[in-house]
Amino acid sequence: MKDWITATGARQEDGYRVTFDTPDAPRLALDTTVMTPLAHLGVLDVEGPDAESFLQGQTSAQVSLADGELAPLTCFCTPKGRMLANAQLLRIGPAHFRLLMHNSLVTPLAEHLKKFAPFYKVELHERDDLALLGLIGHEAPALTEVRFDVLPPRPWHQAGNEAHQVLAHPGPRPRLLVCLPADRVEEAWKWLKAHATPVDNGVWRLHDIQAGLAWLNADQRDTYLPQMINWEALGGISFKKGCYTGQEVVARAHFRGQVKKRLMRAQLEGDKLPEQGSAIVDAENKRLGEVMSAELDAYGQVEILAVMSTKEPTAPLSLEDQHLKLLKLPYLLERVDPETMGTRD
Repeated sequence: MKDWITATGARQEDGYRVTFDTPDAPRLALDTTVMTPLAHLGVLDVEGPDAESFLQGQTSAQVSLADGELAPLTCFCTPKGRMLANAQLLRIGPAHFRLLMHNSLVTPLAEHLKKFAPFYKVELHERDDLALLGLIGHEAPALTEVRFDVLPPRPWHQAGNEAHQVLAHPGPRPRLLVCLPADRVEEAWKWLKAHATPVDNGVWRLHDIQAGLAWLNADQRDTYLPQMINWEALGGISFKKGCYTGQEVVARAHFRGQVKKRLMRAQLEGDKLPEQGSAIVDAENKRLGEVMSAELDAYGQVEILAVMSTKEPTAPLSLEDQHLKLLKLPYLLERVDPETMGTRD
């Protein structure tokens, strides 16, 4: 366990889970403000005079849009268009970018990008010295404003300075993510704990599910096209930028309508958490897709994100003998150009 997670009093379990002895945590997050160590997320920094041009050739984002205010989603692909990682892109300084992604992908992505780094004046740093805290609830914006002296941004934007950053993520309740030096966590956590209740990071991941937001992990790399996790509907792909690795395949899939699988939300009639990759089947026991992530909701039922066939299924649907009910996504399955998401009119 990392020292900064220990400082919060959490217990770290398998699969980057952290837990507290807080009863009914998902339900608590409906009515009060809660906080959690985001142990499942990690940070990779890209620094140097050529950092922007280096990233521009590797990532689906228009890197210039990351201007210190807009912090767009992005992804890194193989030449065949399959994602190696998806991330959020921050600009920390003129030649300093920060990538936020699943913790298990920080090292693999760094190793992949280092193949191209010798051709640029750029350095890659896996930031084990940084910590990520999440706050959920209507008081979260006020708490971050008072504690970190920033005006909380709107979703997919950033605020702060080189020492700490505050990001807003979408969800059914206000959600703010704070990135700060690990050696400052104990002091910040103690102050926040007087105003918010510590909960498992599964609560944050539940809100990701409810927001229709999937973060790939190391077991899922090189598996999905970006559109299969609705990345273009979240503004995670610029179709107006130049070439990047995998761009031709990603663009062709979009303009020719060749995406036959999509990320979908669903609920199970039961409290048994399925394993990642578990099969979803129709009435004829035909496989329709697989689980990306799953968490228990405030009512003791399992909510999931799954990559599934877009064909009309034969009902009823099931997963490990539990009935599956499809839920609406909180966004339309339409392309959102990140160029329209900036802070300036």
